[in-house]
Amino acid sequence: MSVVTLPSSLVGRERERERLAAALAEAGQAGAGLAVVTGPPGIGKTALVRDLADRSGRRSLWARCVPWEANLPFGVVGQLLQPADLPSDPAGDPLSDPLAVAAFLAEWIGTSPTLITVDAAEHADRPSLRALSSLVRQHRCVPVFIAVTATFSPGPPELAGLGHEIELSGLDATAIGELARMHGRIPHPAVVERLRRHTAGNPRDLLGLLDELPDARWAAVNQALPAPRHVMAQTRENLAGCGAGGRALVEAFAILESAADGIGETGLAEAIALAGIADPFAAQDEATGSGLLTSRIAGEPHLVNPMIRAAVLESLGAVRRAELHDKASRVVSDPARRLRHRVATTDLPDAALAGELDTVATECSARGEWGAAAKLLWEASQLTTESLPRDDRLVRSFDAMVADGDILAATSLVPALESLRETPRRDAALGYLAVIRGRAAEADARLRRAWDIVNTDRDPQVAAQIAQRCTLHMLSRCRGAELVRWADTAVRLVGPDSPAGLEAAAIRGLGLAADGRSDEAERAYLALAARVPHGAQAQRIAMGHGWLQLGEDDLDAARSSLESAVSTAFLGGSARIALWAHGWLARVQFLTGEWPAALRTVAAGRDLARRTGIVLATPLLNWTAAQVHALSGDWNLAESEVRDSETITESYEIMRVPCHIARAQLAEARADYAAVLRCLEPLTRMPSDTNILEPGVWTWTDTYGNALVVRGQYADAERFLTDAERTATARVHRSTLARLGYVRGRLHGALGDLPSARAAFTESLALLDDLPLRYDRARVNFAFGQTLRRAGRRREAEAVITTARELYLGLGAQAYVRRCDRELHAGGGRVPREQGSPDRLTPQEEAVSSLVARGLSNREIAAELYLSPKTVQFHLTRVYAKLGIRSRTELASLRSGTT
Repeated sequence: MSVVTLPSSLVGRERERERLAAALAEAGQAGAGLAVVTGPPGIGKTALVRDLADRSGRRSLWARCVPWEANLPFGVVGQLLQPADLPSDPAGDPLSDPLAVAAFLAEWIGTSPTLITVDAAEHADRPSLRALSSLVRQHRCVPVFIAVTATFSPGPPELAGLGHEIELSGLDATAIGELARMHGRIPHPAVVERLRRHTAGNPRDLLGLLDELPDARWAAVNQALPAPRHVMAQTRENLAGCGAGGRALVEAFAILESAADGIGETGLAEAIALAGIADPFAAQDEATGSGLLTSRIAGEPHLVNPMIRAAVLESLGAVRRAELHDKASRVVSDPARRLRHRVATTDLPDAALAGELDTVATECSARGEWGAAAKLLWEASQLTTESLPRDDRLVRSFDAMVADGDILAATSLVPALESLRETPRRDAALGYLAVIRGRAAEADARLRRAWDIVNTDRDPQVAAQIAQRCTLHMLSRCRGAELVRWADTAVRLVGPDSPAGLEAAAIRGLGLAADGRSDEAERAYLALAARVPHGAQAQRIAMGHGWLQLGEDDLDAARSSLESAVSTAFLGGSARIALWAHGWLARVQFLTGEWPAALRTVAAGRDLARRTGIVLATPLLNWTAAQVHALSGDWNLAESEVRDSETITESYEIMRVPCHIARAQLAEARADYAAVLRCLEPLTRMPSDTNILEPGVWTWTDTYGNALVVRGQYADAERFLTDAERTATARVHRSTLARLGYVRGRLHGALGDLPSARAAFTESLALLDDLPLRYDRARVNFAFGQTLRRAGRRREAEAVITTARELYLGLGAQAYVRRCDRELHAGGGRVPREQGSPDRLTPQEEAVSSLVARGLSNREIAAELYLSPKTVQFHLTRVYAKLGIRSRTELASLRSGTT
């Protein structure tokens, strides 16, 4: 099979390419259709529709619209047709009615499949657009497909509601990396991410920089990116068109934003003061009208994109830039930004300025503003000539990058750090990065070494920082008692209000909960939140508290805490903390049945993970997505999610556990209980101090116990359940008791003790009664109904399974809706017969034949339908006789269209 290589103009556009082709196919060879492709200039609209024209096999007509022809009646139609073919009335005069022109076009096209492309339709004349609209509306059987490109969504109003709209956004980091490789560039991943932010993923701007920048710039992670030449030329032209006030305002914004990048926001008042303009309203109108500044209607104005900022700064020249930065250092009030303006005025080492940067960076660190601290410390290191303080500032800048979640940039500095002399701080920083990258063995070695060589009496701040990193390391190892020990060590060394003490305390509650001390953890989080009610440190507390609340079944509170932690990332918080908040928020949404929202949260988390390079939380995100897709019956998507986790999982328990659970839950959705046991067996062998049997967020014990029962391993199930129930009872953990209760009910039912089974299921449902756990309620009802049916209580079973079916249907769990239907069939219940089902089969025979068609063995079918393998074979023999076939292969072939 040959591999098709797309041209660079279509890199990253595979999905949009398929959507456009699908729209064409939907119209068919004998019908009219339309698609509008929208997006900013340079985004690739023209390339996409040109590709469609090349692939369509249709006669292709093309019109390119330009502003100066926008008032030319039927100018677009004139481009589409040859001059001799232009429509006219019987008197020979040009047609002026769009309906008449549409009828002419329909007759002219006839039966020849045609593709009409209108490029840059925002400049098209209105009569032509009305004619094309009427062509699609009034002549549905004409074989014409119209592809339109437009800068503004939703496209021309004349075409609204007629067909598909495909909006193009910027390329993601993966596509940008591929585009760079196609142009002979191999940029560092951190540079790729900076390119994405700088250009917003616009292909034209990306290609400009790829062609224009020298090779050395692609390895320079910390250098500012320039504007491509075409943006420079356009920006100069736009600046020349501004009045003096408008130009001064744009230049002021460029200066202020360059220092505020990653550290606060630029305000209009500051820009007006720096520009020194007398009429700010007129200046704003000029700057906005030039296309360089956004309108104030949507909030504080700012330059349209970072490339315009770079172009304006370049146009100023070195002397003027320095003058404006010097003035800005006296205009802005924020200490960090004021110092960055001062840095921009010097190219020489400055020990005093470096010391001021260090001081302010330390203050930012104390507030948890790690992004700002990283930038200030980096600049301080560049202004420092003495090796020891320079190296220390570089290490601290690196550590702050990791704390902020900028892992791609931090990774690029690893060779520089490893070349420095060994210090406890350096080893701790490298160990911290290893934790975030999911490299447990490396993290353990580096953090142990840092702790071994630090002098806790002489340097308690560094020692506390190492202890805090060890706290995070133990969180990732799922070792609650060790986590608490290290957190207490950090607080003992530097006090509870220090940065290291606060960060350790924000995690400590999770260690308490993992060690069975949830009430103590809750009190600690409430006290901590009261002490730190806002700011970046509050984000860490909110995330940890939300994680705890999820584990304690307080899902409404968990949602509120985690949503707060997610939103704080946009206000100077840590991307790393926000990523964990996304992961646990998605779990909350899954458990409460908000599956579309859960998938959106997962998608947002994944985007954040790609932008930062953090992999530690990715398996958690994949777990939720895999479970939703598996329960929805989207096997390929679910399998892809699980494989994605397996490719990145290294050795941290917090990565391996969700991976094992996701794989097991996919197997359970497929009724492959042997695979469930294989997937979860590693969790049963983990050391007891990993706390994964502790009731809470790791919901796997019921899946494992259920598989033991279904597989007939009753003694093993009894032992496992007894241990798990003992812990859940001691913790008074309701959802875990409910989940284990339904497994206990299954076990009683399998052993023939229906009264005990009924009591166990009833108690489980009572435990879930006022909890918003819709999925768990469906799960208990399904198991209860299966047990009742096996015990011969078909009427009761039908009612309970119908309840489960309704719950699963409301969730979108189609895989289990189908299983409920098979249960109802097997019990003779009232379920509409599948179209094409063999009328001669009994409900039980139909259920068996459907599972055979899916490739299940007799033992697996017996487990799924709660029958013995001998009974399955009996039904299968009768199916063969009724259908006149002799093998499972023939049955699968016969039922392939009905299963």
